[in-house]
Amino acid sequence: MDSLFDNYGFLSSGIINVSPKEAFELVGEGAIIVDVREENMRSFKTFDVPELIFLPKSKLLMEYKNLPCGRYMIFADTVGLRSEEAVRFLKEIGFEKIVNMAGGLVDWERDGLPVTKDITARLSGSCMCQLKPREGLNKGNGK
Repeated sequence: MDSLFDNYGFLSSGIINVSPKEAFELVGEGAIIVDVREENMRSFKTFDVPELIFLPKSKLLMEYKNLPCGRYMIFADTVGLRSEEAVRFLKEIGFEKIVNMAGGLVDWERDGLPVTKDITARLSGSCMCQLKPREGLNKGNGK
């Protein structure tokens, strides 16, 4: 059976992992990126591609039935770990046209692939527990 994913990526524990450059090429051939990052992690930077589905991993169990299972899908997150968990779950329940993007948005951006940025959603803080909006919240008063 021929697949759009033939000759792409590497196999690891039964999961095909594609590089960001391969993912970008596959998007050009009709694949869809499914971003499984949580809302607070994706509001600043996103993949700049024609078709993008946002489905946070925390909602995957309840909403996976809304995915276009007939389409080729590339699951992605920040570095490729949570997306791999999502692919593993979906493969277990019968999804076939799915792969994981190794390296996620971090490697995507490092490779110079297109991203969109919303600087008003940028966060700052010394650790995850102290993250807060950096720009846009107090416009006009210099704070």
